[in-house]
Amino acid sequence: MSEATSEQTALSEATSEHKAPSEATSEHTAPSELASEHTAPSELASGQAALSEATCEHPAPRGRGQTVLLAAGVILLALNLRPLVVAVSPLLSTIRADTGMSATMAGLLTTVPVLCFGLLAPLAPRLGRLVGIEPALLITMVMIGAGAAVRLLPPLPALLAGTVLIGAGIALANVLIPSVIKRDFHNRVGMMTGLYTMTLSGGPAIAAGLTVPIAQITGWGWRPVLASWGLLAVLAAVVWLPQARRHTRIRAAEARAAAHPVRGLWRSPLAWAVTSYMGLQSLSFYAPAAWLPTLLATAGMSKAAAGGMLALSSLVSIAGAFAAPTLAGRGVRPGLLVVIGTACSGVGFAGLLVAPVAGAYLWMSLLGIGTGTAISLALLFIVQRAPDIRHAAQLSSMAQCFGYILAGLGPFALGAVHDATGGWTVPLLLLIALLVPQAVAGVIASRDRHVAGRDRAATPAPTAAVH
Repeated sequence: MSEATSEQTALSEATSEHKAPSEATSEHTAPSELASEHTAPSELASGQAALSEATCEHPAPRGRGQTVLLAAGVILLALNLRPLVVAVSPLLSTIRADTGMSATMAGLLTTVPVLCFGLLAPLAPRLGRLVGIEPALLITMVMIGAGAAVRLLPPLPALLAGTVLIGAGIALANVLIPSVIKRDFHNRVGMMTGLYTMTLSGGPAIAAGLTVPIAQITGWGWRPVLASWGLLAVLAAVVWLPQARRHTRIRAAEARAAAHPVRGLWRSPLAWAVTSYMGLQSLSFYAPAAWLPTLLATAGMSKAAAGGMLALSSLVSIAGAFAAPTLAGRGVRPGLLVVIGTACSGVGFAGLLVAPVAGAYLWMSLLGIGTGTAISLALLFIVQRAPDIRHAAQLSSMAQCFGYILAGLGPFALGAVHDATGGWTVPLLLLIALLVPQAVAGVIASRDRHVAGRDRAATPAPTAAVH
């Protein structure tokens, strides 16, 4: 399942249909602000919005070799933004057995990083202004690598402390990487955005599919296996080191101007529909991603196969993430796509409730299609419902910050319900029930209208908007 794959498609579909100058500017800029989601998919609260709109000082031109090295560095940075979060999931039952953690406490290992994504992202522009974007990205890799190393220490607080450090590093990198792509690859934004989002989607699939096999092949315990994913951060830091000598800073005045709030946006029902859809679809991704391998293992599937099922879902989500905005751009009603995607997720959850092992391939594939469709539409709605750049930035802040906070609570809440009921039936029924408000919010958010600030009601979008 992916929170990020849809960005490139959302960008192309959203911008190609808009002809009005102000709208074309808004929709061209917004996806760069949204590059990190569940996504993907995603990652992209108020700090990212401010960063993306601020104009960075342009560095000196690069040679071909330098450009290739920079591109490799960006891809390696992106490769570190999910594996250390997702790798916990296939090992969760082993971690609980070794530490005596309750399901509620174990859910924090996924909840904490996702909460960091939303709460700490506003600090990224400040760090970029203080030390420069490139050194700041090097610092994020050091934080991620250090967090992975701290997890090696025996005390349980060290496991949680390392998780916080990892989440903080990822939160900052989520915001900073898209600005580098926008600045240094302005002639190849589509290609680099595609590589970036594909890496964000591939990282979780690799971590979910290989974590248990690594443990089986090496004979390592769960602590060294989790820490081994920190080696990716070390590799990224080494490759990025030459870039850290460049001190491209974000101009403080421009960042402050971009972050200036749009009055009345928080009183817009349409803005809250977009926000609710983003949050609920994120919860439908992160909560199952944390617990589905454990659920499948409890039902009799091997741990390696259970991790493979999560990897399968992440890979299949790529298809849903690309298909939904493409179909929306070709005239298919987005509201219909919302319902179809939600239905796929609902059937997937229901199937896991009835026959978790026998139909695992089908159920996980349906979940992948459902979550991929949902995240791509959530990002698309943020772009389409904003009438200009400032609204797009603030709507992105509102939707994705609240979305990550809500999504972060999902694994914790699901674990608590499992502890209270002693099984997975009620948690799965709860996930199915939450799909109803998700679908309602999505249908409302799909309406061809714009959010309006300054206490005004939502206003109809021009006829040139994507339907």
